[in-house]
Amino acid sequence: MILEMKVPSPGESITEVEIAQWLVEDGDYVEKDQAIAEVDSDKATLELPAEESGIITLKAEEGDAVAVGAVVCLIDMDAKKPEGSTEAKEESQKVKEESKPLTQSPTPQTSYATGSASPAAKKILAEKNIDATTIKGTGKDGRVTKEDAIKAVPSMGTPTTGGARGSERKKLSMLRRKVAQRLVAVKNETAMLTTFNEVNMQPIFDLRKEYKEDFKAKHGVSLGFMSFFTKAVVRALQMYPDVNSMIDGDFKISHDFQDISIAVSGPKGLMVPVIRNAENLSFRGVESEVKRLAIRARDGQITIDEMTGGTFTITNGGVFGSMLSTPIINPPQSGILGMHNIVNRPMAVNGEVVIQPIMYVALSYDHRIIDGRESVGFLVAVKEALENPVEILMDNNPKKALEM
Repeated sequence: MILEMKVPSPGESITEVEIAQWLVEDGDYVEKDQAIAEVDSDKATLELPAEESGIITLKAEEGDAVAVGAVVCLIDMDAKKPEGSTEAKEESQKVKEESKPLTQSPTPQTSYATGSASPAAKKILAEKNIDATTIKGTGKDGRVTKEDAIKAVPSMGTPTTGGARGSERKKLSMLRRKVAQRLVAVKNETAMLTTFNEVNMQPIFDLRKEYKEDFKAKHGVSLGFMSFFTKAVVRALQMYPDVNSMIDGDFKISHDFQDISIAVSGPKGLMVPVIRNAENLSFRGVESEVKRLAIRARDGQITIDEMTGGTFTITNGGVFGSMLSTPIINPPQSGILGMHNIVNRPMAVNGEVVIQPIMYVALSYDHRIIDGRESVGFLVAVKEALENPVEILMDNNPKKALEM
């Protein structure tokens, strides 16, 4: 019996996917639930598992856009599993991997010359630092003449150095194309502004130094910066609800909950999983959820549902060394907070100049729905909470807040 495997729907509003990579070859024997392909939607990359065991026949190429419900492969369920096929294939793959060179240079350009260069031509080409084999000669048997050498122009208008000059043209994934479209749309369709402030991170440094070892030993997750920022953002959103709202045509949609999107870098590009009802989570709850979502994004297991519905986004460019940036709003949200690297800087404290760990923070917001008072007030509220975490975020009881 032949089974027709069709593209399942990854989520609402998704009508087609793209075959990013086949994980099996035509004619392979596959086991039920074995991952046979990676498919890209405009929101995530998902694995396609085999619905039954049998010999597979592929019906789509890598890079093909396939409609949801379309047949992408056939599985002959009556076919017998070849004896030793798995072991043989694994051994073949192992040999293939071991035989690969450590580095692979791009394929050299094809020589158009069928003959050699004349002595005069060689001298001119040497002065131009041009390889004679890259020149199409007009002389007998393709010989490069003096005139050919005079007319020769180095590739891209610059002298070559003899190094590799390969190029590759590769189609962007559906996810990357969709992200690009959304980013351009945000710039064109919103009145986006960015306001900045600075945060003295010393109080959080002191808390982490005192409690991080016990926190990790008890809860199995690290006490990072994200829990402090998430809780500070939740408080600020409750104080300034317009920042937690979004525009829908001529209407403003306000939320009485705080679903915080966390921007993370995945193997297929930027992904933004959501921490649901962050207002109800403890420090441990936030750190556990951040770790869980980051691992799923890194491993390509994140689902559409886990990346939709956020009301506000936090992005941390500081992990890559960014000092300052103007983050782009994650539509249809109205605000995004950018974290950056922490640098020791001179700061006035009680009339004296002291060195403190300072982070610059940025709030990008949609001015159509958020006014200057709300945007600046929101960022000041975040700053106050981060600089006074024991009083504002922990109710003067760090041990209880951290569940020590």
